[in-house]
Amino acid sequence: LSLAKEINRQWSKIDQKAAILIQVNLGEESSKSGTTAADLEALVRQVAELEHLDVKGLMALPPWCEDPEDVRPYFRQLRELAGRIKELHLPGVVMTELSMGMSHDFQVAIEEGATLVRVGTAIFGERNR
Repeated sequence: LSLAKEINRQWSKIDQKAAILIQVNLGEESSKSGTTAADLEALVRQVAELEHLDVKGLMALPPWCEDPEDVRPYFRQLRELAGRIKELHLPGVVMTELSMGMSHDFQVAIEEGATLVRVGTAIFGERNR
């Protein structure tokens, strides 16, 4: 919520609305940011009250699994959460975007409803660390 409030404050300076996604930490991994599935509705309700933000959807980085089928339940869960949020009919909340899936699992993510995928490794190759 504090980050959403800061984004709202910055966008108020130019009297515009920022299109944002809410990140959900479906695997509840300490190394990743985002709200929990249990706290999502409360957060979205609070963010919906911020006049310079439009919540366009959800995003998630589920736990990495070698087999893309093992992450399917996380993608499905995010889609279902978005559906529940959409049914609330909150002002400024539309749930048209689902950002999920990366180079190794984007096909499964698309099958589960992804509208945005991250495929940098597929395009640029592995990172040099």
